Amino acid sequence: LILVFYLVMIYSDYTGYPFPTAPPVDPFAKIRVDDCGKTKGCFRYGKPGCNAETCDYFLSYRRIGADVEFELSADTDGWVAVGFSSDKKMGGDDVMACVHDDNGRVRIQHFYNVGQWAKEIQRNPARDEEGVFENNRVTCRFKRPVYVPREETIVDLHLSWYYLFAWGPAIQGSITRHDIDSPPVSERVVSIYKYEDIFMPSAAYQTFSSPFCLLLIVALTFYLLMGTP
Repeated sequence: LILVFYLVMIYSDYTGYPFPTAPPVDPFAKIRVDDCGKTKGCFRYGKPGCNAETCDYFLSYRRIGADVEFELSADTDGWVAVGFSSDKKMGGDDVMACVHDDNGRVRIQHFYNVGQWAKEIQRNPARDEEGVFENNRVTCRFKRPVYVPREETIVDLHLSWYYLFAWGPAIQGSITRHDIDSPPVSERVVSIYKYEDIFMPSAAYQTFSSPFCLLLIVALTFYLLMGTP
């Protein structure tokens, strides 16, 4: 044993690296938005023309074999989530959330909405999980199976569901109430077999995009151009 120790010490002095170092961790691959509507479906919420790094909220989905890969990103230092619902209301929903904890990690957790309260479920269908917190954004990527055994808290993704989009702060790695009172919801049920690129303007950009406001602007412009009698 003394001889072995002596040889190891000589090798260490000679090379400076007596033991192999751990392989480097692959950096988080940025979310590609040019694939939206082509090889994956996307939802963007925020400023017109925003992408996965500038939208208030971003989600993409695509089928990979027997799995669906999801990518989520939001302007928050806490958590970002997607819920699968039979209606447009919170309650009785299967929820996948990416949570930024106090150690700087982003963990993928599974929840079930009981009324307005999200209960964490230990059975987590996520795999191939990865996440990052950069530039005050939580971003993650994970897969979950298309088909699952019948269970109340985990839906079959081959069926179509309304998608609920939410994000908000976290305290000591635990999610708290979402940032806005009425988080965005997909206008219609979403099929994982149909790839679309859907943009939803945030509240700051909805005012001037509604038909009523556009009509009002046109009327005011006409009034100003014509002048008063």
